[in-house]
Amino acid sequence: MLRLRIITALCMIAIFLPALFLMPPMLFSIATVPLVLIAGWEWSRLVKIRSVIARIGYLLLIVMTLFAASLWLGLPDTFAPQRAQQLLLVAVGVWAFIFLWIQGYPSSAILWSARPILGLLGLMLLGFTWIAIVTILNYQSGQWLLLLAIVIIVLADVGGFFAGKYFGKHKLAPIISPGKTWEGFVGGLLLEGVLVGSLVWYLSDHVTVLGLSLLVIPVALYSVLGDLFESMIKRHSGVKDSGRLLPGHGGVLDRIDGVMAALPMFGLILPFTHTF
Repeated sequence: MLRLRIITALCMIAIFLPALFLMPPMLFSIATVPLVLIAGWEWSRLVKIRSVIARIGYLLLIVMTLFAASLWLGLPDTFAPQRAQQLLLVAVGVWAFIFLWIQGYPSSAILWSARPILGLLGLMLLGFTWIAIVTILNYQSGQWLLLLAIVIIVLADVGGFFAGKYFGKHKLAPIISPGKTWEGFVGGLLLEGVLVGSLVWYLSDHVTVLGLSLLVIPVALYSVLGDLFESMIKRHSGVKDSGRLLPGHGGVLDRIDGVMAALPMFGLILPFTHTF
């Protein structure tokens, strides 16, 4: 399983990196829409929208949401960064509420488990993810910044997986995700420390340890939050994986759960820490 997981990850990297750096930012943003729709299809399955027609209708709602967001941001001709920041602030606030739901699970399910609420939540979270991608790409060196955000998320996941596998003893959220441990959580943060140190050494004229840490650590924490949230939804729905599209990983949602929470945080705090 680990070998298959690594092979799939390498294939995703081989597609992601050329697309990110060879496509114009707006074209890359458009190219991510099919992934958002696949994730939306998987989300409709998690929230038990069983009718194919209803699920297609849900995808149309996602398309309308993204279209409305693009108009609000002035795309494709211009970009309104202040409006983007307002939307990302709302996104980070929504994820803060989700953190409270995770803490209160299973009792909190009474607040969010109704199908209309979960459907609306999916629209919002997927929309916020796409808005965060567009926002980050509109910075100078936006491709590199988006790559940095993805690296932060991947390191939190990889550190959590391996540290949890070899050293994990204390459960992080036993009811929601028995496989996640505090040791894995610390392992992820240690890798983030290595990333900060490496970037400060390489970009010593442009970044500081404090400034970079204020960017990296909150994003890493939110990526864990996104992972726990999807685990909570899957547990509540009685589903192991969101899909089978990615061998060894599950579905698209299983790969972007951390991304959904972390990218809005990255885009929100980037203006206050962006010095490179």
